[in-house]
Amino acid sequence: MPDTDNKPALLSQLPLRLHHNAYAIKDQEANRHFFEDILGMPLIATWCEKAHFADLGREIEYCHTFYGLADGSALAFFQFADDEVYETSKAILPANGGTWHIALKSTRTTFDELLARSKTHGITHRVTDHGYCLSLYITSPDGLRVEFTVDAAHVEAINAQRRSDAHSELARWLKGDHHTNNDVRPH
Repeated sequence: MPDTDNKPALLSQLPLRLHHNAYAIKDQEANRHFFEDILGMPLIATWCEKAHFADLGREIEYCHTFYGLADGSALAFFQFADDEVYETSKAILPANGGTWHIALKSTRTTFDELLARSKTHGITHRVTDHGYCLSLYITSPDGLRVEFTVDAAHVEAINAQRRSDAHSELARWLKGDHHTNNDVRPH
């Protein structure tokens, strides 16, 4: 049982939103083609920079691109002029894809358009109905799994339930009771 007497103080103001999420990639043009031309997410900024990397003891040149999301946040990508830096900076993804990914909330219209674009361009994809959201999973040229989600019609009630039992459900799981609590997922 969690110790409620010594609860950590939560932030008085949560961070406002995601600013950007950054990943190292091998080829900015292949990445731009995927995110902008195929998926339709606009390239909104390109920063070409040079910075001293203390762990390498030298300056590194890189190109940092940003692809816009509706709330002003972005997916961002680094391409390094130095292949060694790319190799030590790239995400290490499991061969089977694993569960490592970023999920972006979308409208149903956007979801359907992305699904159609994936099919048109022969992009491997998967659709999963989790019950609380419908998810489209696709993979970028560098192996980044991107999930686009649409909330279920009654998501507010689902979220209220999970907020009310978040700590007790975590405690149950940690004690070894691993039964599912997702009674909204289709079987």
